[in-house]
This record gives sequence, structure tokens and C-alpha cells, in this order.
Amino acid sequence: MILLNLLRGRVLLALVFLLSSAFSAADSADVVDQEITFLIASVEKSGCVFVRNGDEHSSEDAADHLRLKYRRGKRYAGSAEQFIERLASESSWTGKPYYIQCEDTGDHLSKDWLTAQLLSFRASQTP
Repeated sequence: MILLNLLRGRVLLALVFLLSSAFSAADSADVVDQEITFLIASVEKSGCVFVRNGDEHSSEDAADHLRLKYRRGKRYAGSAEQFIERLASESSWTGKPYYIQCEDTGDHLSKDWLTAQLLSFRASQTP
């Protein structure tokens, strides 16, 4: 009887652990999506010029392009940092880096600009 109760307790503990891990993973995925959505919206609202493969694009067009890349390559972006590094920093066709040209702050590699936006967002989320 004691052994049976002990086994039930371990099974229950294992189930609780598995469920909490599943919820934690879901929460983590939600945070990643939230951060990437914020980054794309930041590009869209920036009013900056986005330079891709030598061609200039509006911030709205750049955001649409990044949304497309995220939809197609979401599996490569397990974090906002991976999104920046793997999808939003350079052309997957040519390997050329993306740039963001802003009137008030000048030219930036998109990797640097997006990383600064991410850090600012995270700082604003800290209670």
C-alpha cells in the first residue's frame, strides 16, 4: 500500500512537471512572437528607409518583407535574437546586409538597429 501511494505520488509529480513545462514553452513562444511583432512594428512606424540589396524601401514595405520572412522562416527564429540574426539582418539571396537609414540618427546595420529596439522593449517590460 505504501509503495502504491509512493508510485501514485511520483506519477502525479511527473504529470505536474510535464504540464508546467508545456505551459512554460507556450508562454515562451508567446513572448518570442510578441517581441518579433514589436520589432516589425518598430520598423513600420520608424519612417526610416530600409536598404535591401542596394534598393531603398519604405518602412511599410520593409515591415511587410520582414513579416513574409518571419512567416516563411519562423522555425529558424526561436528567439527575437535569432529572428534578427537569421532573418532580419541580411538578404537570404545575396548575403548582403540590410541597412536602415533614419533622418534623425543616420545609417545603421539593421542588425544593430533592431537589437537596440529589442533591448529598449525588454527594458520597458521589466516591472
